[in-house]
Amino acid sequence: MHSILYRMLLPILGMVLINPFNAAAGGLIKEGEVITLERCMEIALSKHPNILATRNTVSINQSKVGQAEANYYPQLNWSVGYKRYSSISGGTTGTITSREAADSFDQYSSSVTLTQNIFDFGKTPAQVNIQGLLLDSSLSELGNVSDQIVFNVKQAYYRVLQAKRNRDVAIETVQQFQKHLEQANGFYFVGTKPRFDVTKAEVDLSNARLNLIKSENALRIAIVNLNNTMGIPNVPDYTIEDNLSFKEYNISFEDAIKRANENRPDLKSIIAKKDAAGNSIELAKKGYYPVLTGNASYNWSGERFPLEDGWNAGATLSFPLFSGFLTRYQVEESRANLNVLEANEELLRQNIFLEVRQAYLNIKEAEERITATELTVKQAEENLEVANGRYAAGVGNPIEVTDAEVVLSNAKTAYIQALYDYKIAQASLEKAVGVR
Repeated sequence: MHSILYRMLLPILGMVLINPFNAAAGGLIKEGEVITLERCMEIALSKHPNILATRNTVSINQSKVGQAEANYYPQLNWSVGYKRYSSISGGTTGTITSREAADSFDQYSSSVTLTQNIFDFGKTPAQVNIQGLLLDSSLSELGNVSDQIVFNVKQAYYRVLQAKRNRDVAIETVQQFQKHLEQANGFYFVGTKPRFDVTKAEVDLSNARLNLIKSENALRIAIVNLNNTMGIPNVPDYTIEDNLSFKEYNISFEDAIKRANENRPDLKSIIAKKDAAGNSIELAKKGYYPVLTGNASYNWSGERFPLEDGWNAGATLSFPLFSGFLTRYQVEESRANLNVLEANEELLRQNIFLEVRQAYLNIKEAEERITATELTVKQAEENLEVANGRYAAGVGNPIEVTDAEVVLSNAKTAYIQALYDYKIAQASLEKAVGVR
């Protein structure tokens, strides 16, 4: 059953291994291309080294299933031997003082041996079942690694969008302070405003430009991080689709917990390991039982060719009378392993509950912040408009304009942060419930 499942999943797993350390992205991304979040996830799931390593782990466990199944089949061996015999003659007084070769001859031998396990009280089926469960566990672990990589890609993708929007806000701030400087210079030129207004505007513009430099560097770092998360650190320049917009994610907490207990691949993995540990106890107990083996061989032997031949066939029943309490300790070890896995399963279920709860609360909190910061941005825009109007009318001062600009910039940054936090909380909840 496990072999059939593995063959069904083989095309999906992409077992054709690709060198993950290629310097180029293999033409996956073209210069100036606009890529989506789905495309980034697809690239990561095919190129990231962790994915490739986990796929090989699945392949290892599939091979172990085949190794366990090998005991169902007969074992055929062929051996060839050669020996040179020479007798030894003794000396006098009971002490060997001389040796001389006598009656030396050659001995040639060859044999073909066939052995077949006839009955081992279920040891072989138990081993096959255990390895099959471990294969299922590795398949689930592949799903868990995939989910983690998808989450990392989402996090890096939204970080790029956040950095890009923050950069745009910094550009707008620079433009606003540039206009304010031009306005202050005009007023100073006609003598309606003092030199202080010009100096204040120049300082504000310089600070805004410094903030823009930081924002541009943060964007570049975010892009580098996204590339690394996809497993292709060296790629041409590209742009990503901006989907950092609010879209309500509707799911109840009870439904999220239910889906998490049903879908989480790491939970499925540890359950499969626990089942394998339970079967290991039964397998260890079978060490008390005998094994019935059939064997047959055909032999050739003699001093010269052609060799004389003969054959034999029979069966062997092996009883384990005493093994130094080996079986007893193997059973105890298997029970202890099962207890460890049961405790780990309970811990994982508690952590799943915590992850779902935290992500769910973070979604609700970010949703409320989006509404509040959206209103704050509108109010800050109106405040800046009033401050600029007052300054243009000659009744305001540059400090009011600067404060209004800073408030608007902070409001827009807070709004972008709320959008980012909402997207990350949604991605965290999707990972927590085991869906993409």
